[in-house]
Amino acid sequence: MVAVRILLAAGALALAMIVTLPAVSVLAPPAPSVQYRIKAVFLFNFVQFVEWPESAFAHPDAPLVLCVLGADPFGETLDQTIAGESSQNHKLVVRRPRGTIELDACHLLFVSRSEAGKLDKVLPTLRHSAPVLSVSDIDGFVAAGGTIGFYHDRNRIRFEINPSHAQRHGLKVSSQLLGLGRILESNPKGGAP
Repeated sequence: MVAVRILLAAGALALAMIVTLPAVSVLAPPAPSVQYRIKAVFLFNFVQFVEWPESAFAHPDAPLVLCVLGADPFGETLDQTIAGESSQNHKLVVRRPRGTIELDACHLLFVSRSEAGKLDKVLPTLRHSAPVLSVSDIDGFVAAGGTIGFYHDRNRIRFEINPSHAQRHGLKVSSQLLGLGRILESNPKGGAP
């Protein structure tokens, strides 16, 4: 009888947690972690050391658009990091496209971990879009055809970069940026964009 009461109490507690967790997450979304604050600064720095062709902008005053595809791990951190900033005479703005159709408006695309299962659809779309610098923290992102991928090394956030991917997209990556990242080159047989 005692075992049954314990099971019922545990079940009631679990049910209460299931019912209350969504309400808590809706009322107070979790703050971005320290790692995503750091990654937001990285994204800002990436646009400072990458040059887009003039054809990537509809007009000389067009903004340079940083996009986050999928569940946004940055919250307002990315918006706050680039607020009032510009790069190469283009004001920086953040957008959150709802699907691959809207990716043509992006100059830098951060692919969220929530899209890991969709990389086979996202990366081919980028092959045919305007010059886009693709960035993610999905494991194996650069090997799958992305341009810059974050990884952890001894509790530090690092990045790997494939300059061939950037070049194929018409992007010029500064040697300073290349000197800071781990260089990965395309597999000659592989499906890199």
